[in-house]
Amino acid sequence: MAKVIFYEKPGCGGNARQKALLAAAGHRLEVHDLLSHPWTAGELKSFFGSRPVAEWFNRSAPRVKSGEVVPEELDEITALAVLLADPLLIRRPLLESGHRRETGFDTALIEAWLGPLPSAEVGEGCPKGQEATPCPAPHKPSFP
Repeated sequence: MAKVIFYEKPGCGGNARQKALLAAAGHRLEVHDLLSHPWTAGELKSFFGSRPVAEWFNRSAPRVKSGEVVPEELDEITALAVLLADPLLIRRPLLESGHRRETGFDTALIEAWLGPLPSAEVGEGCPKGQEATPCPAPHKPSFP
């Protein structure tokens, strides 16, 4: 099976279930803290490919849910600056295997790329739902 580099928000229950699925499928995981990784704009952009800017963002992030950050209103350069300043806004997990990088845990995409998973029950998004209190942010970065 494949080695998968997995960038997560430590303590995220959804990321824990996603990692468990990948491990159960036989993949070797190399896990990194998405929030403390020293991202560059180019490295981060490489995970988004040709996805629209709005799909780069974690819809469960408090600043997105509150309307403070509206991904649909941002151009690529501004979006990257915002994401670099506040990594909690980055859609997660970020995944890398071989020469490919992806964002989010789209089960169909993952299975087409890495092979079948033991269960398709875990997808993207916070398992607590959109109306739940978000997990605490480890820090409050300044907004550019």
